[in-house]
Amino acid sequence: MTFESLQQQREYLLLECISGSKAYNLQVPTSDTDIKGVFILPPSELYGMTYTPQVANESNDEVYFEIKRFLELLEKNNPNILELLSTTDRNLLFRHPLMDLIQPGDFLSKLCLDTFAGYAKTQIKKAKGLNKKINQSHGPERKDVFEFCYVVAGGHSVPLREWLHEKQLRHQDCGLAKLDHFRDVYALYHTSQFEPGTFFRGIFSGPEANDVQLSPIPKGVAPLTIMQFNKDGYTVYCKDFAAYWEWVALRNEARYEHNKELGADYDSKHMMHTFRLLTMAEEIALYKEVRVYRHDRDFLLRIRNGAFTYDELLEMATQKLYDMEQLYAASDLPDHPEPALADSLLIRIREEFYVPKK
Repeated sequence: MTFESLQQQREYLLLECISGSKAYNLQVPTSDTDIKGVFILPPSELYGMTYTPQVANESNDEVYFEIKRFLELLEKNNPNILELLSTTDRNLLFRHPLMDLIQPGDFLSKLCLDTFAGYAKTQIKKAKGLNKKINQSHGPERKDVFEFCYVVAGGHSVPLREWLHEKQLRHQDCGLAKLDHFRDVYALYHTSQFEPGTFFRGIFSGPEANDVQLSPIPKGVAPLTIMQFNKDGYTVYCKDFAAYWEWVALRNEARYEHNKELGADYDSKHMMHTFRLLTMAEEIALYKEVRVYRHDRDFLLRIRNGAFTYDELLEMATQKLYDMEQLYAASDLPDHPEPALADSLLIRIREEFYVPKK
């Protein structure tokens, strides 16, 4: 089964719904239409050697789960699957009568505290990571080893580049020797201290170097100075530099520009969905139902539109997480769904679909 073949064999569809922002009542003029659904494999594939758990289009805006995979995820209280099963009629495109056998309330459990709140925590972590990246400023060129080297001069530490410029020396004419018992500290020599024809390898090999390099140093000559290479600082910088430009390459440019226009130092859409998930988890504990269509649209869109500071949102989210833990501790929801339920439903749905009653 592929996405394309499913579209051509729609008789194997069990459920098809509009999902995402339009299902949540959180759409804005630029929102796409996401589709999610459930299908059942044709008998020839079910009885064969292959199994297709889900299919999707290239952009992943349309995703369909095979009924077995759907029930597996439902048993784990996966938020996306519970939302799909609880989609309101206004966003329902097709529903096979067999889907009436699967009721969300039969699967809701205290696992939702971990699945909904756990996913929300992931969104907060993403927002924190984005907060860090938005406030970083890395030029397109990576700094070289030079920027992290310092020498001792006049009882003070001086940047190596500055010291070389003042002394009118080239780093290519310098040689380094390790100092015992001193981590990342070196004795620095210059060819001018030795007989003509003495050559050193230089302090580092080039702009892409990740470390300094040593040279064989003739004995009996005192170093010009002592140099320290902040190797740990350089390693951290290189990782941050690489992560920043990877983020730039992969980021959603429209969303980034939206946050930039708002002056928000976090991903406002991530934070909006964080609060949506936290509130939905609270509702499950209080009302034992999954409320996909959001009547708190105004509050959630205020988050998306940057009405709150980053710190305000983190404080509110932390309080919500604490309150939710209290709600689930007091709830009479089961710890997990009935283990045999998904299995019995899968058998019944397959039997009734493949061999309909006369």
